Amino acid sequence: MPYGGVFDLAAKAARAAELESETQNENFWNDQQAAQKKMQEMSSLRGVVDTWDGITRRAQDALELLEVADDDPGMLTELEAEATALEQELDSREFELALSGPYDRGSALFSIHAGAGGTEAQDWAQMLLRMYLRWAERHNYKTAVTDITEGEEAGIKSVTIEVDGPNAYGLLKAERGTHRLVRISPFDANSRRHTSFAKLEVMPVLDEDIDIEIPANDIQVEVYLSSGAGGQNVQKNQTAVRIRHLPTGLIVTSQNERSQTQNREMAMKVLRGRLYEIEQERRAVEKAKLKGQNVEANFGSQIRSYVLHPYQMVKDLRTDVETGNTGAVLDGEIDMFIEAWLKAQPIDD
Repeated sequence: MPYGGVFDLAAKAARAAELESETQNENFWNDQQAAQKKMQEMSSLRGVVDTWDGITRRAQDALELLEVADDDPGMLTELEAEATALEQELDSREFELALSGPYDRGSALFSIHAGAGGTEAQDWAQMLLRMYLRWAERHNYKTAVTDITEGEEAGIKSVTIEVDGPNAYGLLKAERGTHRLVRISPFDANSRRHTSFAKLEVMPVLDEDIDIEIPANDIQVEVYLSSGAGGQNVQKNQTAVRIRHLPTGLIVTSQNERSQTQNREMAMKVLRGRLYEIEQERRAVEKAKLKGQNVEANFGSQIRSYVLHPYQMVKDLRTDVETGNTGAVLDGEIDMFIEAWLKAQPIDD
């Protein structure tokens, strides 16, 4: 079985039943935020269980009919059609088996950082931002810009987006790494071909009760005048927040909320997510060393190449999945890459 994690349908059904029992408690809605999270978890679990129960029932019904079909041409044709439909359904659901991480079913934060190359790279970062926003729209996810730094001439230097919806982190984590663009530069008067790079970071949105300890002495907080959207008061007051994590040197900022308190909360949310990813990376490297595997000690290696000249192709360098329809990819049709990567993940033993 080439998928990561353990797909325990019985455990998911038991957890859904446990959550449903909790909803009957008269004090369940006293904490609205906690109650809503549990309701979302229950709904997500029920969706998974119902889907796979339905597939199992269809397969069992088909097998029972096969035993009595004998040589009935009509029934055999019907069973062949059902077998084909089941195979297609299974193929489209296989990637869900890899969404078994503790935060895979939840929301995500992702950041895009332009690489070296000035305006050219910053324009590429903005193209990627549009691609992921279109992808999120196709999945009915809610998105919110938490921080953005515009480029001097065009594009963006960096941006952080919160993506709210089921499986957002589990799907988007397939996209972290460096994305490479080859094209004729629209900013080059001589119409020369340029190569640009941008890096994507993806973090889970962690609940406050998740144990990511950040001692007060480990952070340095600065406030400054925001340049982001958020109303006239944002422009007049020092509402933007920059937090430096002293042990790691990480710097996170938030400036798109309306108050300094809200920006601080958002910056801490991003910091907690990044620290979680760093810890996950450290564990993956240590595990690989124990197994004798040679892996890079970072999530930032190049994952995909987007070529617009001299030919049209987008190719994922990890799975070899490729397409010549570059326009569709840049318009958010990236599920083929995400699903292929998720299906290729090894079992976490």
